[in-house]
Amino acid sequence: MPSVALKLYSVFFKFLLKHRLQNLIQNAIDESSNPYGVTTRPEESVSASNPSFTDGVATKDIHIDPFTALSIRIFLPDSSLSPPEQPDLKPNLRSSGNDDPNSHNHRRSSYAPSNVGAPRNDPRRSSLEGLNLRSDNNVYRGYSPSPQNCRKLPIMLQFHGGGWVSGSNESVANDYFCRRIAKLCDVIVIAVGYRLAPENKYPAAFEDGLKVLNWLAKQANLSECSKSMGSGARGVGSEFTKAEVQRHIVDTFGASVVEPWLAAHGDPSRCVLLGVSCGANIVDYVARKAVEAGKRLDPVKVVAQVLMYPFFIGNVPTQSEIKLANSYFYDKAMCLLAWKLFLPKEEFSLDHPAANPLISDRGPPLKFMPPTLTVVAEHDWMRDRAIAYSETLRKVNVDAPVLDYKDAVHEFATLDMRLKTPQAQACAEDIAIWVKKYISTRGHEFSY
Repeated sequence: MPSVALKLYSVFFKFLLKHRLQNLIQNAIDESSNPYGVTTRPEESVSASNPSFTDGVATKDIHIDPFTALSIRIFLPDSSLSPPEQPDLKPNLRSSGNDDPNSHNHRRSSYAPSNVGAPRNDPRRSSLEGLNLRSDNNVYRGYSPSPQNCRKLPIMLQFHGGGWVSGSNESVANDYFCRRIAKLCDVIVIAVGYRLAPENKYPAAFEDGLKVLNWLAKQANLSECSKSMGSGARGVGSEFTKAEVQRHIVDTFGASVVEPWLAAHGDPSRCVLLGVSCGANIVDYVARKAVEAGKRLDPVKVVAQVLMYPFFIGNVPTQSEIKLANSYFYDKAMCLLAWKLFLPKEEFSLDHPAANPLISDRGPPLKFMPPTLTVVAEHDWMRDRAIAYSETLRKVNVDAPVLDYKDAVHEFATLDMRLKTPQAQACAEDIAIWVKKYISTRGHEFSY
């Protein structure tokens, strides 16, 4: 059974959540008055991005849509700095004369690549020659794409939870979780800051998820165009200047620039989707749209999806929805309030395509869905419908295992007070083992 401390925290959590939901209902605004939207709430504790490799991961925030609040946070693990020929090569972190691991100077230490001071003919020098680093203020900027000098990592799009109305891709808890996943899975994590309800009701959050996937495809094509145009310019001497190349790219793709971290280190052909709670509903939608798009998304390919305790519901209640209706943290009554805030009034139904994955005519055929890992908790009232969806996928030969955690509650691996528990760590490790089966380039789940 969950601990007494968890039960007390659950009561406090429910009280605050109910108060917030009621305030949102009372102050609900017509979304047409605020199409820009919001991606975080004032009461949310957020973590600032940090482009130095603190704790082995550098982060940056990007606002990718000028017409909405849609933004992303990129998590780049320091393993990306190893050249492909030497996967074990790690950056040397030099502290400013202080070796105390708990000191500020150690945590904010400068990055010095292993080729510093190496002889000119040393292979480490040529392999890291393209890196564009700023050791004065510890900021990693990336560099002009040069595929022979960089290690390409799979990309994971991550969607946070929060019952449609709260949560943030920049929250302290989400930042911690994404750092953990980036290191364990050895992937670049892109945490999506989608628009929240009720300011922006369905389908805003779903459209934001698909918009990020299309942005990723656009970035991949921009990067390839930049490389080819750059090589062409070098081949014809002074025919094209660097400025002309950049201007041509902007004219062709619109007001967009190459994102250097993704251009240097991202492999969009190995893209994984991961969603937490209501974020899992978004992931399932994005995966379906990716299947429908097919080659139009090239070079992006969604190779797997992870649904962590999805926010599924339906008109006909399951056994867990009856027995566990008053479960920890997110009980059924409060989740119904969240759905009312998220779905337009004229569309409200618990069998809405965004809510129930088991209704017919959702399309495309389930047999085309990517491999799907589902994580469920013993004390989560939404567990049965998630398991049923996984069983439906297995019936059409989709690899769709279920990880069922005993004595666990909804969001047990991502909630702020549970993040550092052994169970949360074990869950992240289990996810990494499964994901690596589909992102490995060597056909082995523990290597690249």
